[in-house]
Amino acid sequence: MRILIIGGTRFLGRHLVESALAYSHDVTLFNRGKSNPGLFPQLETIIGDREQDVNKLEGRIWDAVIDVAGYVPRIVRLSAEILKENVARYVFISTISVYADFKTVGIDESYPVGKLENETVEEITGETYGPLKALCEQAVQDIYGERALIVRPGLIVGPHDPTDRFTYWPVRVARGGDVLAPQKPEAAIQVIDVRDLADFTIKLIQDNASGIYNATGPDYDLTIGKLLEVSKQASNSNADFKWASVDFLNQHKVEAWSDMPTWVPDDEEGVGFSRIDVSKAINAGLKFRPLEETVRDTLAWAQTRPVDHAWRAGLTAEREAQVLADLEGE
Repeated sequence: MRILIIGGTRFLGRHLVESALAYSHDVTLFNRGKSNPGLFPQLETIIGDREQDVNKLEGRIWDAVIDVAGYVPRIVRLSAEILKENVARYVFISTISVYADFKTVGIDESYPVGKLENETVEEITGETYGPLKALCEQAVQDIYGERALIVRPGLIVGPHDPTDRFTYWPVRVARGGDVLAPQKPEAAIQVIDVRDLADFTIKLIQDNASGIYNATGPDYDLTIGKLLEVSKQASNSNADFKWASVDFLNQHKVEAWSDMPTWVPDDEEGVGFSRIDVSKAINAGLKFRPLEETVRDTLAWAQTRPVDHAWRAGLTAEREAQVLADLEGE
C-alpha cells in the first residue's frame, strides 16, 4: 500500500514509518524537515508546512494518509480537503483527552467529547487541547465519512518519547534510594507502547477499518505500583518507594501528570482516566507487549541521551529530596 504520513520523524511518527516498512508498504513523508531530517533518507520526503504548502500534495495518490501532527481543526481541514479525491482513507491520530470528563469507568468510543464555547480558538492549552482534537476528528469525518479512521491513544510510551512522562520512572527508579511515589500502589494507570500503537494503526489500515478506536492499555488492570516494581526489577535497583497521599502532594505543590508523571489522582474526578474501555481495539487486533519489555527498552534508550538532558516531566533530585524530607517529618 502507498501511505502518506504527515510528520513521521518524531516519536509515534517514526515508529509508524518503521511498522509500515516492516509490512513492505511504500511510505512518503510530508513534514517541515526540522525534526530528525536525516532519519529516513531512503524515503521520499515532501518538505513543507501544511498551512502554507499543502498544495504540494495535490494530485498525488495514496491508499491512506496518517495525520500524526494535527491539533488545529482549520489546519487539519486543509490537508483533508486537498487529499479527499486522491486518498482512500484518512487516519487521524487523536487522543482520549477528547472526552468531556473522566468521572465514569469504562468510557468507550460513544462517550461525549469536550466542547469549546468559541470553536474558532486555536491556542492550545490544557483546557483546549482535547476539545480542539475533537473538532479535528469532526473535520476529518465530515470530509471522509466512512473513509475516516480515528485512533484515540492514551499515554504513549517507549523509546524516543520526547515528553518524559513515562521515561522518568524507569530512570528514577534505576537511580535507587528513596523514591517519592504518588497516592497508593493500587492507583490505576494506563499506557500503550508506541510500537504496539504503530503496529495497530497499520493493521487497521490494512483491514480497511473505519470509525473510532480507543487505543491504550494494557489488557489487564495496571497500577502505578506495578510500574514501579517492574522498573525496580529491570534495573536491579535498591529503590524504596515512599507513598505520599494526594493531600500531601497538593500541599507541597507536587503536580499530577507533570511532577508525578503517568499518574492522575484515582478519585471521583479522575476514576475513568485510567480505566478506558479498549475492547473494540482489542477485538480489532490491538496487541500488547509485556510491560517489562517496554520498561527495559525505554531505560536502555534513555541511557543513550546526553547526561545533561533537560527533563520535561518529573521532579529534580533536589526537589524530590525536599519533599521526601517533609514526608519523613510528618
